Amino acid sequence: MKKEAFFSKTIVVWIGAMICCALWGSAFPCIKLGYAWMNIDASDTASQILYAGCRFTLAGILTILLGSVLNKGLLVPKKQAIPKIVWLSLLQTVIQYLFFYIGLAHTSGVKASIIEGVNVFVAILVAGLIFKQEKVTARKMVGCLVGFAGVVLVNLTGGGMDVSFHFNGEGFIFLSTVAYAFSSVFLKRYSRTENPVMLSGYQFVAGGIVMIIAGLLFGGNLSTFSMAAVGMLLWLAVVSAVAYSLWGILLKYNPVSKVAVFGFMNPVFGVILSAFLLRETDALGISAIVALVLVCVGIYTVNRPEKEQKKIEV
Repeated sequence: MKKEAFFSKTIVVWIGAMICCALWGSAFPCIKLGYAWMNIDASDTASQILYAGCRFTLAGILTILLGSVLNKGLLVPKKQAIPKIVWLSLLQTVIQYLFFYIGLAHTSGVKASIIEGVNVFVAILVAGLIFKQEKVTARKMVGCLVGFAGVVLVNLTGGGMDVSFHFNGEGFIFLSTVAYAFSSVFLKRYSRTENPVMLSGYQFVAGGIVMIIAGLLFGGNLSTFSMAAVGMLLWLAVVSAVAYSLWGILLKYNPVSKVAVFGFMNPVFGVILSAFLLRETDALGISAIVALVLVCVGIYTVNRPEKEQKKIEV
């Protein structure tokens, strides 16, 4: 079976995307644990950026090694791929995470998670209206709205929502969201001629190095390196390496909307895994179950195939 036929199967997309979202969802509580074990204060944005830079650089190295094994040869970017890698690293790693970490320091986690959910809408609109990669239908928009309702519900269970707006807070989170949405569309576009695993690996290394430099320039510091702390940093690198590589492959062989809509599952997995790993059981309850149902309905609505109209013979 050809790769395109295999990765285009609905069951493969659902399983693959859910694995990605489960891994990304685990990152929420794992990052908190990583900060605690490295003694990084919640308000120390510079050290958080430095930590993220180390994570993504390691993730890039792991991705390149994994891709090389699967490719049965070292993944080396060709000359024409270098500008694409630089552009992806700026969007997917540097701009997205710099804006996210700075914005998160000036807003609540609840508001940040809800705003991050907008990336699905932006990705579908950019793919359809700007790059003409697919049609933007009413069904897709309805599915996105239902899924987004689930994201809002699962986050509001923790409180922390108000109507205030700060450009360096909510504004930066939104810019982070837009950067991520554009990176998904460009990754699909570039994957037509380039290996998506290679693109992900090298953009992680490039972006990670930039974030390490930025973190150090802003005064970041990582001083505690226990076995638990190093192990968590390595796990987070594995999360990024596996999830982004698989996500890139799915984007290569499917419409952006079919894959991007699963992004609504990230905060749902985050809440569920946080309840178990961080003992934040207050977030679980009927609201979380309803939110999960709404997200699943939204995903199904976007992915449901169009019904073929039967021709009436006269």
